[in-house]
Amino acid sequence: MTDFEQTGDGRIVAVNLSSHKGVKKTNIPQDTLVENYGLENDAHAGDLHRQVSLLAMESLIKIRGKGLDVNPGDFSENITTEGIKLWALPLGARLKLGEDALVEVA
Repeated sequence: MTDFEQTGDGRIVAVNLSSHKGVKKTNIPQDTLVENYGLENDAHAGDLHRQVSLLAMESLIKIRGKGLDVNPGDFSENITTEGIKLWALPLGARLKLGEDALVEVA
């Protein structure tokens, strides 16, 4: 694992989950990240190599600029962020989400 530092403040814009696979994710105020599982109430959580997906709001804004009406959760991401260069995070980087959660880029 590697620690990755970047300048600036990042934040969580939205937490998104779906209760069933194949349906659009819904924005919720909060949920619990469960170690080695993912978002507690998300249909895609489980004992998988990828338990939580993240997408930068900057990417959504870029897609909106191409004329598409997209919002947090539309790409099935669990966490929509802002101010974090997710695309620049190296494999193994750890990212703190909220007070206690630590996720690793895989």
